[in-house]
Amino acid sequence: MPIFHKLSNRLDELETAAAKEPLHYLDELLEHYKERLLRETNLDQLIRLPVYQKRKTIEKLITDMLEEEKVIITQSDKTSLIHMILNDSVGFGPLEPLLKDEQITEIMVNGPNEVYIEKNGMITQADVSFKNHDHIRHIIDRIVAPIGRRIDESSPLADGRLEDGSRVNAVIPPVALNGPVLTIRKFRKDPYRAEDLIRFGTLNEKMVRFLEAAVGSLVNIIISGGTGSGKTTLLNVVSAFIPIGERIITIEDMAELRLNRKNLVSLEARPANMEGTGEITIRQLVKNALRMRPNRIIVGEVRGGEALDMLQAMNTGHEGSLTTIHANTPADALSRLEAMILMNNASMTSEVVRPYVAAAVQLVVQTLRLTDGSRRVVSIAEAVMSDSGLQLKEIFRFRRTGLSADARVNGFMETTGYVPKCAEKFKLFGYELPDDFFAAGGNPS
Repeated sequence: MPIFHKLSNRLDELETAAAKEPLHYLDELLEHYKERLLRETNLDQLIRLPVYQKRKTIEKLITDMLEEEKVIITQSDKTSLIHMILNDSVGFGPLEPLLKDEQITEIMVNGPNEVYIEKNGMITQADVSFKNHDHIRHIIDRIVAPIGRRIDESSPLADGRLEDGSRVNAVIPPVALNGPVLTIRKFRKDPYRAEDLIRFGTLNEKMVRFLEAAVGSLVNIIISGGTGSGKTTLLNVVSAFIPIGERIITIEDMAELRLNRKNLVSLEARPANMEGTGEITIRQLVKNALRMRPNRIIVGEVRGGEALDMLQAMNTGHEGSLTTIHANTPADALSRLEAMILMNNASMTSEVVRPYVAAAVQLVVQTLRLTDGSRRVVSIAEAVMSDSGLQLKEIFRFRRTGLSADARVNGFMETTGYVPKCAEKFKLFGYELPDDFFAAGGNPS
């Protein structure tokens, strides 16, 4: 007997038992109509349709199939079934509601029944699940296939991004021992602005004013921090201070920056294809950018040989360039830069590299994700070369004072009293700061 007849006959019994156990018949219908869609329609053509048209087309096809097979189900179950088929066929299955929630910033799939989200800086388990490991793998394939990325046993790691710009990382066995793992970092449709970060307590108005003057005065800046500390968000905000009319080249491993301006060229690195050829590295893009007549070069993150090329750009007519680096302190950031250059340029020594770093890097902005999930700029320091070597002079810092009753981190931003050398440059570019701007102090309240 066909499945839809069986299900139709059992519908009353199942609805009576709904309060005690899930209605498994929807899952059975889901598989049945997914198979019919695959068998009777050109799914490739459907996927290429605009989102609205794609969903309306599939909704009509399923409705016609239900009528053709005379399957009688409630309107709410019909709506649920169509949503399930749409999400599984042209969407991302159980992840769809999480991707639509703008407050969620990270989605982490560890297993079929282990889906975690980050919301408002806190990680919690989401109320969604996959059927099994194969279901997760199906969604991973749906993500990586349209962007030409490969994932299989011989290449079990893959990076990619969704249409909305969200960054995706997938790992499958044999590297992932317990089954496929999927991580999605989401990005806002409307990028944060400086006033948003002030409202969040990431930094204060005085720090924003200082960074705006630094960017406008062609000061080279490195934003340092750990994973998820807000480096890219801050880089996006700070980049908005670049005066209109300048030509900007952005270079990223995975495009995340969103600068809404003219005369902007965005370049993205490319991994090797399935034949192991065609790779375009960040270093190649940095070298190429120098031939594109940029006023500024923004590198999403330096992590290898491109460090030397980036510093050369900063030292040779492309002042005011920006980049980020993974490091826990400003001193670690400069040490990592030095190590990257030495590892990729065997003929160079620390004695040669250090002054080079000092000449190129003028400010290091340190970000930190605190224990309560909030992101803060905890230090802004100037790099200076003295007789004793390369030193960092802190200009602003976050002074932590303790924890509140609800485990929120208490603290305040303060100026250290150090007047940076770059302040003289500010005046040349028309940025006038009050005489007491750098006076030591803060507001503990």
